[in-house]
Amino acid sequence: MSHSLTKIWIHGIFGTKNREALIKSTFENELHIHLKNKLENELECTVRTINGNKNHIHILFLLNPNYSIREVFKTIKGESSHWINQNDFLHTKFSWQIGYGAFSVSESQLKKVELYIKNQKEHHKQMTFEEEYEKFILKYKVKEGNR
Repeated sequence: MSHSLTKIWIHGIFGTKNREALIKSTFENELHIHLKNKLENELECTVRTINGNKNHIHILFLLNPNYSIREVFKTIKGESSHWINQNDFLHTKFSWQIGYGAFSVSESQLKKVELYIKNQKEHHKQMTFEEEYEKFILKYKVKEGNR
């Protein structure tokens, strides 16, 4: 085969520093739009959906093979925290927690994961971000060294 072909959907999750409830409804939608624009326009990653809660974000996107997962998250987290601080959305300095979760999603599960992300507000009425994240760790059998 003379060409490299990839199609890797990623369910990305990252939280605010110390999991503080810093993502306010006053700028949450703007943040989602900003992240989508950054992913699609600069990194050329197709975004299927973005949502989250007051202390974390979920993104379902198609990974551009020219970038590593680490590069994508470093770029969007660094740039978006700068954007939040530059726009004075908060009375305190904003930053994201170190690290992220990135889980591959098969084509057959896209709609299910998309619905899960879209229903974050409802979902978190019954489960904390910490509980949700631990559930992902168990589901995907992520070992301590891979965290």
